[in-house]
Amino acid sequence: MTPHTPDQVRALVEIAEALAREAGALVSDGRRNVTVSATKSSAQDVVTAMDFASEALLRTRLAELRPHDAILGEEEAFHPGTSGITWVVDPIDGTVNYLYGHSPYAVSVAAVMGPDPTVAPDPATWTALAGAVFSPEDGRSFTAGLGLGATLDGRVLRVNPPRSLIDSLVGTGFGYVASRRRVQGRIVAELLPRVRDIRRAGCASLDLCAVAAGGLDLYYERGLQPWDLAAGALIAQEAGAQVTGLRGGQAQEAMTVAGVPGAVEELRSILESLDADSDA
Repeated sequence: MTPHTPDQVRALVEIAEALAREAGALVSDGRRNVTVSATKSSAQDVVTAMDFASEALLRTRLAELRPHDAILGEEEAFHPGTSGITWVVDPIDGTVNYLYGHSPYAVSVAAVMGPDPTVAPDPATWTALAGAVFSPEDGRSFTAGLGLGATLDGRVLRVNPPRSLIDSLVGTGFGYVASRRRVQGRIVAELLPRVRDIRRAGCASLDLCAVAAGGLDLYYERGLQPWDLAAGALIAQEAGAQVTGLRGGQAQEAMTVAGVPGAVEELRSILESLDADSDA
């Protein structure tokens, strides 16, 4: 049955939060013995043994609780389902922070619906139904359900009031491939004189949640994968943020921009003029 009613969405939110907390406890306990198991886009883009363990836990628990749903995770292949719902999971968002003992890392769990349940869903075409982002270091739990609003530990979230770009605190992130980082550095240099300041936390899901909670006015980043933004984007949207891409597109790998309506349009226009969605 396709979940559309508030009760059905609420049930998905409850599962997302419970599993994010469960995986969060696992990765927190494993912090004392972190080991690098693999690399991805570059030698600096690492995967730890706990990334794999956390995703294995999430997949096992989802198979028990929602056996007909599909699963898309960062570390393992897409597993198709028959229900029309796909769980998009990031077992540790902010793995480099986790490796170094910096606190901004999280577990992200979201339920989305795409046009074709037999293939991995695309942020440009999916509908996010439920999401949870859990921060193990401080125990914060962000949740949202489509049409139900967003919360932090049960407290309703709302984005900051509209303000000009020059008065906006902006979050961003960088890739791990040198050619992309050069371009991203140029973009930051162009933006810095036009905003209040720029922050780089190293955890996209928590950056999006910071927009929802008022800790950031705006956030942008090129290179986000589906698991990076699935839960966080829904939480930001349900808190009143505008979440978009560039040039009329949706938030996706090419570019994600989120924040207070009004300032988002101003930031998006600047990013488009700088070709921030290109690595050239």
